[in-house]
Formats: sequence, C-alpha cells, structure tokens
Amino acid sequence: MKKVLGVVLVLVLCLGLCASSTAETVLRLAHYATDTHPGGIAAQQFADELADKTNGEIKVEVYPNNELGDPASILEQNILGVVDMSLGTQGSLDKYSKKFATVMLPFVFDSYELAYEVLDGPFYSWIKDELLDQGLVFIGSWDYGFRCLTNSKRPVNVPEDVKGLKIRTPGEIQIFKSMESLGAEVQAIAFNELYLALKQGVVDGQENPLSVIHTQKFYEAQKYLAITKHVYNSMNLVISKVAWDKLTAEQQEILVTASKNAAATMRELIKNGDADYIAKLEAEGMEVTYPDTALFAASMGPAYEAITEYVGDPAIIDEFLAMVEECKAN
Repeated sequence: MKKVLGVVLVLVLCLGLCASSTAETVLRLAHYATDTHPGGIAAQQFADELADKTNGEIKVEVYPNNELGDPASILEQNILGVVDMSLGTQGSLDKYSKKFATVMLPFVFDSYELAYEVLDGPFYSWIKDELLDQGLVFIGSWDYGFRCLTNSKRPVNVPEDVKGLKIRTPGEIQIFKSMESLGAEVQAIAFNELYLALKQGVVDGQENPLSVIHTQKFYEAQKYLAITKHVYNSMNLVISKVAWDKLTAEQQEILVTASKNAAATMRELIKNGDADYIAKLEAEGMEVTYPDTALFAASMGPAYEAITEYVGDPAIIDEFLAMVEECKAN
C-alpha cells in the first residue's frame, strides 16, 4: 500500500511540474491602429511569433482600434497594470518623459532611415531608464509614418495656402503648433468623430500619415492631399515592469526579438507603402501636391518655441538635435 501511495505521489508531483512548466502566460496588448493598418498587422505578427517561439507559453491578446480606450488612457492602464503592454504615441509617453516630445519636432527628420537610426540607437539608450521609473519597460519604436495634410478647399503648395484653413489636429503640441505656425485655425476633435466632421464641413482638413488617410477613407471628404511630412511619429511598445518580471530571461529575449521583427514588418509596410497609398488616394480622386518642405520648415519658429517651453529645458531639445545631426553624419 505504501508503495502504491508512493507511486501516486510521484505521479502527482510530476504532473504538477509538467503543468507548471507549460503554464500559459496571457499578456494583454492594446493599441490604437485598426486590424488592417500596418500597426494592426504588425501587432498580430508579434502575438503570433511570441506564441510560436514560446510553444504556447505566452499568449498575447490584442485589443486594436482603441477598444480599451484612447492612447492616453491605455498608457495609464498599462502603468497601473490593467493592461500588460501597449503601443503608445510619443504624445502619450511625453507626459511621463519630456524627452519623447523631441521625436515629433516639426521637420526634424528628412527620411525614414534617419528616424529609424536615431530611435533605435541613441534615443533608445537616452530614454529607457526614465520609463523604468514609471514602471514601464521600453521595448522599442515601431513606426507610424510622416504626417501629411489634406483639405477640401484648395491645393497646398506654399505655406500661405494653409492660412485660414480650419484644420483638425490631435492634442500633441508639436502637431497643432506646427499647423498654427502656418496660419491654420486649429480645432480639437476626437479621432473617432473626425470622419463625420470632415463630411459635414465642421473642419476643412486634417493631417495624418498616408496609411491612416487611406484606411480611414478620408478621401471621401477631402479633395486635396499635400505631401508635407511635417511631423514623424511612431508606435512605441512598452510593457509593465510587473508583467516583464514574470517572464523568464529566455521569454524576455524572445519578446524583444518578436518586437524587432514586428517593427521591421511595420516599417516596410509604411515606408514602402507610401507610394502605393498615394496612387490609391489619387485613384479615389484626390489631387496630390508636393510642396517644398524647406519653405514650411522655415515657418516653424513659433512651434519650436512652444515645444521648448513645453519640454521645459532647452538642453533636452539641443541634446536630441545633436543626436539627429550625429546620425546624419554617419
């Protein structure tokens, strides 16, 4: 009888060990892109790769399209641990580290390649410890793209063409101040209300990356598209320190690699997709112009002053600009 009990006990222990070794960890990832947007595609790839490379030990539940709230509230949930991971905007993250505000300085980047080099290199090292103080582990920057301007009134070729246009922008100071510097009448409208506002003529135009302009069908209410590329921004993957510490070192490494692969996919879709998006938007009847961006950049003095005041320390702006120049020189 003792032998039988002993065998049973061993079996129970073995089953317990097996169960614990294959226990599933569920991570909730929230973001603001649609399923069909490059960000949504990359997020699902990230989830699939984590499940595959960990043999199902990590399952990522993806909540796209602001299902759990807007970017600011999602990031707050992430800090509180309600959400494990999020793909946040620089505008959300700069509430916790003003260094993030520098990424969206108007016309600071002249190419995708430069943006990637800065964000993956010196910027990452510069920022990561500040997010740790907020209980967040910064995994890395993905992409979102250069923002371009649309409107229903007239073609935009020079800064003067923007003057007087009622333009909707999000709340980030870098974006609305860049439009104000061009003489636009800036209005704040929630993103989920923007399409209707454009259709009803509440505002004349808006600005967003080309992928958003196409996937949100803004061409149905906008006639003119100007490739201004006035601000670059990206989705940024962060995970709560609590969730991160639950993972083994091997799982952490797999997660970081999966993020890099997802970022590469999104960047390829965004960068290589711009020409395709322009062609699709032209096919939908939009008239596309290619302004001399140097003329627009020359009007950004007031925007830079406001952003510097927002950051609170001119040395932070100077340090970031030095990073950009160093990467340009390499």
